[in-house]
Amino acid sequence: MRALVIGAGPAGLMAAEALADAGHPVVVAEAKPSPARKLLMAGKSGLNVTKDEPLPAFAAQYDAGWLAPILAAFGPEQVKDFCRGLGQEVFTGSSGRVFPVALKGSPLLRAWLERLARKGVDLRRRWRWTGFDGDALIFDTPEGPQALRPAVTVLALGGASWPRLGSDAAWLPWLAARGVKITPFAPANMGFCMGWSPHMARHFGQPVKGTCLIAGDRRERGEFVISARGLEGGGIYTISRDLRLGAPLALDLFPDLTLATLRDRLVRMKPGESASNRLRKLGLPPATTALVMELARPLPADLAPLLKHLPVPHTGPRPLDEAISSAGGIARAALTDDLELKALPGLFAAGEMLDWEAPTGGYLLTASWATGLHAGRAAARRLASIPIS
Repeated sequence: MRALVIGAGPAGLMAAEALADAGHPVVVAEAKPSPARKLLMAGKSGLNVTKDEPLPAFAAQYDAGWLAPILAAFGPEQVKDFCRGLGQEVFTGSSGRVFPVALKGSPLLRAWLERLARKGVDLRRRWRWTGFDGDALIFDTPEGPQALRPAVTVLALGGASWPRLGSDAAWLPWLAARGVKITPFAPANMGFCMGWSPHMARHFGQPVKGTCLIAGDRRERGEFVISARGLEGGGIYTISRDLRLGAPLALDLFPDLTLATLRDRLVRMKPGESASNRLRKLGLPPATTALVMELARPLPADLAPLLKHLPVPHTGPRPLDEAISSAGGIARAALTDDLELKALPGLFAAGEMLDWEAPTGGYLLTASWATGLHAGRAAARRLASIPIS
């Protein structure tokens, strides 16, 4: 065997296609009975493949500047072309997020697997990598244990979120034992825990809209959901890294009003009205009103400053296995520019195995594809330089 890819998610399949396009037979080993389970799960709510924005702004959403040249080779425009090449037309929503017209991930994945099969990619299901034995890669397979010694291997095993879909980071100790530097994993794009009183239970599942979320010096417009577990949703995910790193969370419930305007509206209300009535007359929905009462009772006489900066004393992020993605992974210092492991020549890595972090909104999937393509092309170049024995 000359070329092996371990992991049949977006990064692994892209690496396999790059190797096949370079004329190399390639085997893809996938632990699960079916490939790309996380992609299909993401597609259940509408598969957001990328964000339609200029490349510099797009690349700035990542915490890893070294991704910029990789994204330049496969960024938003290339993602759209890739989808169209699989017969999946795309559209751009009002937020700039790009989706296949079909919205689901299954039509795109089905077309992609068919194309890979035509190119000779050999997808082996239920092949679970279990580590090294000397220079061999060991797999549990339906036919029993298998030892492989490919000339090049691309690892695309995912990070540490969604373990039931395959991203369980079982690979971490095997690489660490071989001298690969690993940045510890942490949850990313996750909710935050709240110690709710029983009064909040009737508001679980309700969205809070029209607010500005404040994380330290950062302000982001967005909405989130009050849940039994705490606060979740896109607005929270956008600032989740800042919060995880210790920035305090606060809410501006009236981001389009100045403090003076809001105070004036409150002053013109009838004296003696209850705080809940005053909040209702300001236009706050019941769930948002309940959030104010939960977080700030007893309310001050001058409500305006509080409503412009409502502190939210969360108790930390939700666990890693609930996160949409993970931060951490194989450190940049452990990789060459080709995403080859310095400690293990001939082994490349891609996708969420690598230490980078980005918000939701198409950034995660685009970088997984882009790094898979980059690693696959680099593996193909290395393979071309190795004589066939």
